[in-house]
Amino acid sequence: MKELVRCRPCGFVMDADKLGDVCPACGMPRKVFEPYRERVSRNRLVLLNFDFHPIAIHLSQALVIAIPFLVILTSFFKQFQPEMLKNVLTFSVFVFPFTLILAIITGITDGLTRFKTLATPILRVKIIFSIIILILSIALFFVAPKENLKGLTIVLSILSLGAGFQLGLWGKKLINVILPGSYPQKKGTKAPQAEVEKL
Repeated sequence: MKELVRCRPCGFVMDADKLGDVCPACGMPRKVFEPYRERVSRNRLVLLNFDFHPIAIHLSQALVIAIPFLVILTSFFKQFQPEMLKNVLTFSVFVFPFTLILAIITGITDGLTRFKTLATPILRVKIIFSIIILILSIALFFVAPKENLKGLTIVLSILSLGAGFQLGLWGKKLINVILPGSYPQKKGTKAPQAEVEKL
């Protein structure tokens, strides 16, 4: 089994034999790396390493950002490539709920594989926001074509963007849990007790 090391400042984990003079992620010198033991079993790690959830999340994030931008562009700049923009927007609105369903399924799989439960407070909040944004995207799917991409479409797309933003913030908290990092202390300063126990 490969020996792993982790960068204490940023939490980046890599094979020890591939470590150069600096951390590839944050640029800190190699002396800040420490031995690391993977806490996830090999079978679960194989599934996680496919990165299905991050890929699905990026697809839906691209659409949640693009849709309100395209709606505003088609509404206020009607002379700017109207046919092309309308086609792109219609396609985005159509595909959006399906990317969210994929993100939710892969998120549930990822949560159960990584944490073995979905009942933690952060995962519950993520599930709630995922359901909210899915409902908004389905409403957008049915409303946008009927009202020809006007007022309610703008409202639903902006609400989707807000829910997506909140979902991203909660997801960031989980990344910090998965890859904890601790900045190295300068000589002569005392590390907090929690940090001493970690090291």
